Formats: sequence, structure tokens, C-alpha cells
Amino acid sequence: VQLQASGGGLVQAGGSLRLSCAASGLTFSSYDMGWFRQAPGKEREFVAGISWRGGTTYYADSVKGRFTASRDNAKNTVYLQMSSLKPEDAAVYFCAADRYVSRWSRENMAYWGKGTLVTVSS
Repeated sequence: VQLQASGGGLVQAGGSLRLSCAASGLTFSSYDMGWFRQAPGKEREFVAGISWRGGTTYYADSVKGRFTASRDNAKNTVYLQMSSLKPEDAAVYFCAADRYVSRWSRENMAYWGKGTLVTVSS
């Protein structure tokens, strides 16, 4: 299984970025997909999740109303649209996959990709 995140970069506070995560080696449409992030010196934390059909999304309180998770099962890709970015959103963002996620935590995810770095300047 490979999960390849991309789309990170440097953005000013208040700006937007869209992250993508391309998956291969799994039946993508059968997996719930999550986004997590890890800032320097901090633990990896849940950001957003989306159910296997895409009908249900979940968000950390810190990003609700600013971030939107979506997926395209035909393209085996999950997205994270980030708006109104804040300096505290700066981190390495990871995508992860598992089937039938009951609780969005890093311990519950079976597959991880390498992260993409998001830097937010104030």
C-alpha cells in the first residue's frame, strides 16, 4: 500500500492550500481516509476524516469550518482543502487509511503515507 501526500508549501496566514493524497495497492473505495498532522515537538494529531463512500466527514475542533475533506474514488485520491490558515496550522500533514474507522486516532490507522509540509507565515 502506498499513500502519497502532496500539495504542501508556504502560505501566508489567511491563505489557502489544497492537499492531495494518492493511494495505490488497496481497494481505495473500501477505506476510510484520514488526515493527521504533526508539528515540531508535538504528537501527531487528527485533523480530518472521510468515510469510504465520502458521505460522512469528521473534523478536529481546531479546523472545523476552515478545512474540508473530500475524495474521488475514481481517482483513488483524497483531498484536504485548507482555508483561513493560521500559523498554528503549520505542520507536516499525513494521510492515512483504514477500514471502518470507529475512532479517529493515530493508533487506529493501518496505513500511512509520507507527509507533506505546510508552513504558514504570520
